Amino acid sequence: MDRAGTADRAPDAGAAARGPRTPDRRGPRAAGAVCSLLRACHPGPAVAVTLLTGGLAVAAGRTGPGVLLVVAAVLAGQLSVGWSNDAVDAARDTAVGRRTKAVVAGAVTAGAVRTAAGAALALCLPLSFACGPLAGAVHLAGVGAGWAYNLGLKSTVLSWLPYAAGFASLPAFVVLGLPGRPWPPWWTVLGAALLGVGAHLANVLPDIADDLATGVHGWPQRLGRHRSGLLLPVPLVAATTVLAFGRPGPAGAAGPFAVAAAVIVAAGGALLGRTRPKVPFAAAVVVAAVGVVLLLRQGMATG
Repeated sequence: MDRAGTADRAPDAGAAARGPRTPDRRGPRAAGAVCSLLRACHPGPAVAVTLLTGGLAVAAGRTGPGVLLVVAAVLAGQLSVGWSNDAVDAARDTAVGRRTKAVVAGAVTAGAVRTAAGAALALCLPLSFACGPLAGAVHLAGVGAGWAYNLGLKSTVLSWLPYAAGFASLPAFVVLGLPGRPWPPWWTVLGAALLGVGAHLANVLPDIADDLATGVHGWPQRLGRHRSGLLLPVPLVAATTVLAFGRPGPAGAAGPFAVAAAVIVAAGGALLGRTRPKVPFAAAVVVAAVGVVLLLRQGMATG
């Protein structure tokens, strides 16, 4: 017996003959595959849109479980749109050497991304309709607009329309799921649509040259990088103005302050975007967040 009270064991001759054991790498490989798949879902925009919509749900007076249901449905929809975008664009991204894309880098296959997009869309269906039939239909129409963009509208002069429709569907989805299914206020829908147009310009701006090289001639590509950059602050500031002053009753001091903040952030983002490609979209997210904070402060009246 040894000091621990266990019997001494003879060395395993068979183990010595087999040689050193090879580490099981299946766990790290699986984790790497999951991380690569998440990279392909456009995580930044997906998380930003989901959290902002969650803020809208709080502003509209939804309870905790209702907010979580909205967040889950929107996240599933955003994942499906993001993954379908990378699956559809795999050949284009490879042609221009976008190594930041997981598919182009070989970290994940286009087939796996396509499967993930379909699974997320399948999950989005029951989650959306769990908020109510009309609310669910509106949200799925917005998700469908995102898919339509990926499948061809991005290459047309109407490339802004899916963004406008997708963003506009979010406040409508939130409000139509409330008890009594009240109609969403027009100013929240219009403000969200304008934010969508701004997000489209900001999202496309860094990739205009690559898009033109692969035959994508959407609205920003036709305008060109310079004019798109100059136009970018307009829909963002217009959206904040609608959200600040469209609500019935006095806007108070918060309204002008929100508009001023939107002007500074949107214009600053457009200027910095000339040398830092990711800044314009970040600025668009900040402007959207200003709008949500405004709604949280003033309340989100329903019609």
